[in-house]
Amino acid sequence: MATAAVLRSENLVRSSRATLTIFFKEAKYEFLKNLRLRAYSLSVVMFPVMFYVLFGLVLNRGEMISGTRVTTYLIATYGTFGVMGASLFGTANGLAVERGLGWLQVKRASPMPPFAYFFGKVMMSVIFSATVVLTLLALGIGVGGVRLSPLEGVKLVTTLVAGSLPFCAMGMAIGYFAGPNSAPGVINLIYLPVSFFSGLWVPLMFLPKVLRQFAHALPPYHLAQLALSTVSAGQHESNLVHWEFLVGFTLICLGVARIGFQRDEGKMYG
Repeated sequence: MATAAVLRSENLVRSSRATLTIFFKEAKYEFLKNLRLRAYSLSVVMFPVMFYVLFGLVLNRGEMISGTRVTTYLIATYGTFGVMGASLFGTANGLAVERGLGWLQVKRASPMPPFAYFFGKVMMSVIFSATVVLTLLALGIGVGGVRLSPLEGVKLVTTLVAGSLPFCAMGMAIGYFAGPNSAPGVINLIYLPVSFFSGLWVPLMFLPKVLRQFAHALPPYHLAQLALSTVSAGQHESNLVHWEFLVGFTLICLGVARIGFQRDEGKMYG
């Protein structure tokens, strides 16, 4: 017992470089695991791309939405849809499954920094989110006639990728309270209706007035408006309001995830 305690204490004393190495190795292997999991890697990329090809490049090519080409407008909205899916399924489903298998308890009992696990999940989701957005942008520019300046392109990608963080936090909150079998269903019950009500599938101006008002209470609406503002589209509201909403939403979700973390810790050490 004493020897184990000494070894554990020694392992906890690390240089900053060693700690960073652990964080990035956790992110690397989390990414590789999900890359090889085709049910995740292919679906989170192909689902928004399929919608974009169908509704942007095939059915509505050449159309305009409030003075903006459909092919440009839909990169922002389907980009938001893709970012949300990559983040929710990458964090919530993975966390719920690993909690159910007991793998999270093994991680927490090890000398590994506790936040390295969550860093790996978030970085993996960010990488897949960036892949979705860049794929949509490449299709739009290469096939859909989208014309963006380099600055507009960078702002669009940066905004959407940064916008994945609130949904990673949401995924952690879901993952701590959903079971491994129920997590995919819970995610879809949130992901799909909220995407529709936020104007990601059908432009917001085509929805009933009550839904347009309701959209303001939904996080994807605010991220979509931020993305649309980079291409001079959307509702032309204050970007500060959208960022404030997303930051507040992130903090609430992290608080809920913290409660779940402490609950699991109590079960483990109680």
